[in-house]
Amino acid sequence: MVIAALASLLLLAGSPVAAAGSFGHVDFANSGAQAAQADFAAGMALLHDFEYPAAAEAFRRAQTADPGFAMAYWGEAMTYNHPVWMQQDAAAARAALARLAPTAAERLAKAPTAREKAWLGAVEILYAEDTAGSGSAEAQKRARDLRYAAAMAKLRTSYPDDVDAVAFDALAILGTAHAGRDVPSYMRAAGLLEEAWMQHREHPGLLHYLIHCYDDPTHAPLGLRAAHLYAQIAPDAGHAIHMTSHIFLALGLWRETVDTNVAAIAAVNRMRAAQGKGPARCGHYPNWLGYAYRQLGQFEQAKEVLAACRAAAEEEKPAVEAGHSMDPDDSLGASFANMRLGYLLESGDTQGEVAKWALPPVAGPSARLDFAFARALAAIARGDAGETALAMADLETVGREVAAVEIAKNEPDPSYRTRPEIFRLEAAGLLAESRRDFAGAEKLLRQAVALEEGLPVAFGPPTIDQPTHELLGNFLLRRERRDEARAEFATALAAAPGRRLAAQGLAAATAAR
Repeated sequence: MVIAALASLLLLAGSPVAAAGSFGHVDFANSGAQAAQADFAAGMALLHDFEYPAAAEAFRRAQTADPGFAMAYWGEAMTYNHPVWMQQDAAAARAALARLAPTAAERLAKAPTAREKAWLGAVEILYAEDTAGSGSAEAQKRARDLRYAAAMAKLRTSYPDDVDAVAFDALAILGTAHAGRDVPSYMRAAGLLEEAWMQHREHPGLLHYLIHCYDDPTHAPLGLRAAHLYAQIAPDAGHAIHMTSHIFLALGLWRETVDTNVAAIAAVNRMRAAQGKGPARCGHYPNWLGYAYRQLGQFEQAKEVLAACRAAAEEEKPAVEAGHSMDPDDSLGASFANMRLGYLLESGDTQGEVAKWALPPVAGPSARLDFAFARALAAIARGDAGETALAMADLETVGREVAAVEIAKNEPDPSYRTRPEIFRLEAAGLLAESRRDFAGAEKLLRQAVALEEGLPVAFGPPTIDQPTHELLGNFLLRRERRDEARAEFATALAAAPGRRLAAQGLAAATAAR
C-alpha cells in the first residue's frame, strides 16, 4: 500500500532528519540530498511500522531525488525482510541494492560516513548470496539471520547514541527465533528496547518491537504502556493500530481489541481508497476483530464481519492480491474459511445459515481443511453416520495435503503442519464419545492435548481453533469429573485469558451440583 498523506510528514531543516506526523517520529542522521529527506523520513517511520510496501515506495522516491543516496537503497532493501514473520524476499532486496552499484564493495564506497558504511555492511550480510552446497535455502536464511544479528549488535555498541541501531538490533534478535517464540531471546530484545525507550518515548520502532516482545499472556501486562502509546503516535498506520490489540487480546480485553481493529481496518481502507481500491474485508485485522466480537458474545457483529469477508472471497480471482495478512495462507478464501470455523465453533450454531455457506471458488488446502473440520463436527453432532464417514475421510485427505504443503515450506515452527492431526484427533475423540467409547474418546483427546502442548507459544486467536484443553475439559465435565475439568479449563484460560467458552466451562465445573 502506498502512503496516503505524505503531506503530514514534516521536514525539519538540517541533519539529522526528523519525520513527524501520522506514522511516527524518527530522527536518522544521513548524507542524502535535501530533496530526498522527506521521503527518506517517511520510509523510516513506515519501516518501523511494518508498512513495508509503503516504506519501499517512499525509499524509491528518495532514490529518484538523490540517485547516489546509499541509505535510501539500504532502506528499500530492509523492507523485504520481515523478521517477526520469518519472511524474506532476498531476490528483491538484492535487486534494490544492485541499483545502487553492482557489488558490495562498490556500494560501500558510495556510503560517505563510517556509520552509514556500518548500516550498509549489515544489510549486505542479511542478503549475502547463498553458497552452493551449504544447506537448504531455509538453512542458509537462518545462518544469514544469525550473522546479521551479530552485525547489528556490533553496530549498536559502536554507535550507542543511535536509537535506530537499538531498535533494529532488537528486531534482529526476534528474527533469530526460527522455531517459534523463544522467551529468553524476546526478553533480551525487550531489555534493549526498554532502556532506549527511557530517552526516546515516542520512537515507533521501540514501541512496536516492545509489543512483539510482550504479546503473550505471561508478559502482556508489561506491554500495556507501549500498547496505549503506539497507536497515538502512528494513527495512520494500520499495523501500528492493530499491534496494540496484540497486548489487549493476550489480556482478554475484548472491547479494546474490537476498537483497535476497527480503527486499524479504517486506516488501511483510507490508504486503499487513495489508490482507488475497495475496502479490505478479509485477512489479519478482520480475523482478530471477528474473534473479539465472538468473545464478547456479539455474534451478530461477528457475522457481519464474516459475511463481508465471504462476499470478498466469492469475488476472488486465482491470482491472489498481495496483502498484509500475516497469516499462513493469505488468500481471501482461507481468511473466510478460518473466520467461519471460529464462528461455528464458538456460536454452536452448526445447523444455521453460516453452516450452509459454501467453500469459496478460490480455496486452497488450508481453507478446505477448515471446512472439512467444521463439516465433521456438525455430522458427529447430528449423529449422521453416513455423512460422518464421508466427512472424516475428507478431513484425513485434506489434512495430509496441508501437512505436505507445510513440510515442503521447511517452516521450523510446526504449528500449521501439526494442526491437521490435532483436528483429526479432536474429531475422532468426539466421534468415539458419540459411540459411548468413553475410554477411547479420552485417549484421543489427550493425544490432541499432548500435540498442542508441544507447539511454540503463539499470539492472537488460537492456532488450534478448538483449543484442546477446552475440548477435554468439556468432555470431562460431561462425565461429571468436575475437578479434572476445572484443571483443564484453568489451563486453557492461562493460554487464552478471558476466552469466553473456557471461562464458561470453568464456571460450570466449579458450580455446586
